[in-house]
Amino acid sequence: MLIQRRDFLKTASLATASLWLPRFLTDFQQPGALLHKGKILVVLQLSGGNDGLNTVVPVRNDIYYRERPRIAIKPEDALSVGTEAGLHPMLKGMKTLYEQGHLGILHNVGYPNPDRSHFRSMDIWHSASPADQYWNTGWVGRYLDAQCNACPHPTATLEIDDTLSLALKGVKMKGLALLDPKRLYETAHSPYFKAYASAHAGAPHDPEAPVGYLYKTLAETLSSADYLNEKTRAKSSSGVYPSTEIGRSFQTISSLILADADTSVYYLSHGSFDTHVNQAGQQNRLFQQMDEALAAFSNDMQKNGRWKDVLVVTFSEFGRRVAQNASGGTDHGTANQMFFMGGALKQKGLLNELPDLTELDKGDLKYNIDFRQVYATLLDNWLETDSSRILKGRFEPLGFV
Repeated sequence: MLIQRRDFLKTASLATASLWLPRFLTDFQQPGALLHKGKILVVLQLSGGNDGLNTVVPVRNDIYYRERPRIAIKPEDALSVGTEAGLHPMLKGMKTLYEQGHLGILHNVGYPNPDRSHFRSMDIWHSASPADQYWNTGWVGRYLDAQCNACPHPTATLEIDDTLSLALKGVKMKGLALLDPKRLYETAHSPYFKAYASAHAGAPHDPEAPVGYLYKTLAETLSSADYLNEKTRAKSSSGVYPSTEIGRSFQTISSLILADADTSVYYLSHGSFDTHVNQAGQQNRLFQQMDEALAAFSNDMQKNGRWKDVLVVTFSEFGRRVAQNASGGTDHGTANQMFFMGGALKQKGLLNELPDLTELDKGDLKYNIDFRQVYATLLDNWLETDSSRILKGRFEPLGFV
């Protein structure tokens, strides 16, 4: 029984396609260079361009209320995080983290010459490239390239999804995408895989040939599936998580952390926050799902003594314009805020000034923090690696960790 490459990838629920190392099969079981130092980074992507002004509300700013007569969050509804700002009313769990000193908020994050296309701006955030350059590797993927030379399992970075983002693709190495370790294990041991292995046993394993490509993918899938299944069976999360997609994703991450998997970076996404129409309803629903999942995860980590080892970071490819549109929503903008959550923050609360609504660029917020400074901070100070190699340049780290 033979299976087609397309069917194989669909069945495997992986997105680790293409660009494999020629030495894959001989190096795969060799000791790796990436030493898991106990620090765990969880990157939460808010896909679609989340509206930052209705996320962290400038409750004392008259311009905000003038420009958004229909969709502005009322001061009495916002969850206070200081005298000038409040969180969206659906972010009650994040408000609790703020009160515990486990939340940091960085405003006005962006990059020069911003692009308002979802796809292009997301590529820039994923690759950490200048806006006028196109890179085909991601910042987390290049972290793997720099740190993981033939790791024993390709699980050092995991995306909880059925497709792999550009962010996790390196030149030599790639992260692994999966929705659930048990499902991955069952798929990897399915008749499709067994049939392929039997049909091509002894075939030349040229990585550039279709047969070699599939063989390597099979070998990596089996090894990763067995490893992750063993870890989650040994110890899984006992926390109560919401039965939403993002809730299940955070429960998977929690189980792997508590089982001491060798994963340093977890990546997941939530959305879509492309709120051109009916922004209030869509943002309410998405924020409730996100907040409930984050609350369950942070409680789980604190209960098990792992919260100081974890840093959760959120980003969106861009913010929205200051003025509402005619459809009860907002259109594509530029700068936005980022959230940082964990038990080891050195700086907490509002880390810099709120956006200046008197100083706009054609109706858009101006950035004053380059997002690559945030990446440099995460790489240098949290993951303890050389950010300049990975970001292809030097960006001054910040002090929140």
